[in-house]
Amino acid sequence: MATATRALGVEVIGASKSFGAFRALDDVTLKVAPGTVHALLGENGAGKSTLVKGLVGYGVLDEGDILADGREVHIASPRDAQALGIGMVYQHFTLAAGLTVEENLVLARGKLPWRIDWTAERTALEAFMRQMPFRLELAAPVSSLAAGEKQKLEILKQLYLQQRFLILDEPTSVLTPQEADEVLGLMRALASRGELTVLMITHKFREVMAYADNVTVLRKGRFVGTCAVADTDRDRLATWMMGSDASAETREGATEDTGEARIARRPHSPDAPVRLALSNLSVVDDRGHAAVREASLSVRAGEILGLAGVSGNGQKELIEALVGQRKVESGEMSVEGAPYAATREAMTRLSVYALPEEPLRNACVAGMSVAENMALRDFDRAPLRRWGWRLDRRAMRARAEGLIAEFNVRPPLPERAIGTLSGGNVQRAVLARELGQAVNVLIVANPVFGLDFASVADIHARILAARNAGAAVLLVSEDLDELLELADRIVVMAEGRLVYETVASEADRVVLGRHMAGHGDEGNAQAAETAVLHASA
Repeated sequence: MATATRALGVEVIGASKSFGAFRALDDVTLKVAPGTVHALLGENGAGKSTLVKGLVGYGVLDEGDILADGREVHIASPRDAQALGIGMVYQHFTLAAGLTVEENLVLARGKLPWRIDWTAERTALEAFMRQMPFRLELAAPVSSLAAGEKQKLEILKQLYLQQRFLILDEPTSVLTPQEADEVLGLMRALASRGELTVLMITHKFREVMAYADNVTVLRKGRFVGTCAVADTDRDRLATWMMGSDASAETREGATEDTGEARIARRPHSPDAPVRLALSNLSVVDDRGHAAVREASLSVRAGEILGLAGVSGNGQKELIEALVGQRKVESGEMSVEGAPYAATREAMTRLSVYALPEEPLRNACVAGMSVAENMALRDFDRAPLRRWGWRLDRRAMRARAEGLIAEFNVRPPLPERAIGTLSGGNVQRAVLARELGQAVNVLIVANPVFGLDFASVADIHARILAARNAGAAVLLVSEDLDELLELADRIVVMAEGRLVYETVASEADRVVLGRHMAGHGDEGNAQAAETAVLHASA
C-alpha cells in the first residue's frame, strides 16, 4: 500500500444508534486506513446505512466516537463532514435535473459569490474533466443524461470538491461493466496514490475481491468481522453475512430460513416450442419519443432469456408494453403462436405472469392486505368468487396462508398490509401470486435490486424453478452478474434496439459491455482491423 499523503483515515469506535425500541447499531467499530479501499457488506437492516449516515452528518450517533486522522471529531451535519473532507455518492441521485452538468458541479461547492464568473468556472471545469477517465458534456442538461451518466456525475461532483474520504453506496448498479471498471479502477488508483480513501457499500463480491483492500461485515446492527480481502473468500464473507453455513450451495439457491436444496439447472432444448415472440415491436416513451425500436425476439419453453442494457435504453418501456401498462405503437406480440394484447384477460388465458420492477408500486396495492394482493389475479373467479358476485374471504385467506408458507413470506400474516413488509418479502408475495399456478411466460424486471442477500438467493431460486418447470422467462436486469448466473441466452438493448445476442455460457463481459454502451459496430470494426493486421504480419 502506498504511503498516504492526502487521504483521510477514519475510525468509528463503539457506534450505537436506536430508533425507538429498535437498535439499528449496537457497539460497532470500524477502522478505514488512509489510502485504502474498504468494502462494507451486510444484508438489508444490517446497519450499513445508519453507520455511514453518522459519518456524513445525516444521523448523529447516539453513542460512539469518530476519529479522523487519529483526532476525535464531532459530525453533527453534512457541513461538518464536508469540512473534514468526507463525501458520499448515494445510490439514488441527488442532482438538480433542471440544471446543466457544469451548474451542478459549481453549485456543489455550497458557498458561492453573488455573481459567478462562468467563463473562469468553465475553464477550471474543463481542466478538471481532462484529468478524469470519463467525461461529460459540461453544457448538457442533467435531465438529458442516462442513468449511468448521472452516476458518473455524482462521482465527479465529489472528486471536484476534492474530498479526502469518499463513501460509495452501490456505486456501479447502473453502469456497464466497462464503466464499472473505470469508476472502481479510478477509485483504486486514487487510493493507491494516497489521494483518497474509499468506503464502498456493495453487494457484489466480484467488486470486493477485485478492488478492495479490506472488508468489514455487519449483521443485524452488530460488527461480525473485518479482514484483508487477500485473506478471505466469497464463502467466508457469505457465512459472516448470513450468520450460518452459507456455502456456495446456499448462495445459489437455498435460503437460511427455508433450508431449500439448491435448484439444479435442467438442460435446455434448443428445439423447445417458442412461448413468447415479439416481431418488429415499437413503443414510445411518455414524451412521445421512440423508446423501443422494431424489437424482435423469442423465448422458448424452459429458457431464461436475459435482456442486458444500461438503464434508460428502452427496457422499462418494453416491460410496460408486455404487461399492459403502455400502448404498442407497431409490431406484434404473441404467446404460443396466438396474438397477445397484454390485457388482463389475455394474460390470464395465456398464463402470462410478471414480476415488474418496484413491485410495491407497480404490482401491489400497498394499503391492502397480503391476502388481498395475492387475490388480485383471480378475485372474480371461483373459488374466491361465490354465488356470482360474493367474495369468499375465508377461501382467500386459506389460499394466502398456503402461498405464504410455500414462498416463505415473513411475517406469515395474511391480514398484514403488504406495504409494511420488507422489500424481499414484497417480492416473495408477488412471486407467490404469479407462480402459484402453471406459468407459460414469466416476465421479470430487476427482481432483486436493493434486496438483502437471503432474498436474492431465494428469488433467484424461484425464477430458476419456474424455468425448469417449462416457463419461458424474459429476465430484464441492469446487473450483468445476475444475467450471467441465471440466463441461458443474453440479448443486449441499446438506444431502444436489440443489438447483440449470445449464449450466456459463452458470453464475454467486454463484448457485452461494448454493445451496452452502443459501441458494438466500432468494436467489430476494430476487431476486423486487428485481424487484418495480424494476417498481413
